[in-house]
Amino acid sequence: MGHFEMQKSEILILVELIDYIPNAVLSKTIIKKTTGNVTAFSFDSGEALLEKKCPYDNFIQVIEGKAEIIVDGNSKILNSGQSIIIPAHMSNSIKANFRFKMISTIIKSGYEDVELGQ
Repeated sequence: MGHFEMQKSEILILVELIDYIPNAVLSKTIIKKTTGNVTAFSFDSGEALLEKKCPYDNFIQVIEGKAEIIVDGNSKILNSGQSIIIPAHMSNSIKANFRFKMISTIIKSGYEDVELGQ
């Protein structure tokens, strides 16, 4: 997976940020900071990110295609334009039953100050 930060102050077309590669998951870093990061991913059909846990919430936006997001054993199908927040410390995996592209946004700071909905 390739990691580098994108050019700032430039117009980005999300679906054009990253290409598909046969039989692969590809990532491209848009922003990477100690406080969090934004990453574009492309998944070829049949590919997946294995089950893991992250200490931070992860906001997933599907920008092309259809993704299967499994959070704590519960499967959700997201279509282009749909989003989900994967809660911190929850087991999760991402599967490509069809090829798709997504943006992942993780913010690592502020957990001690803010609770969603308050």
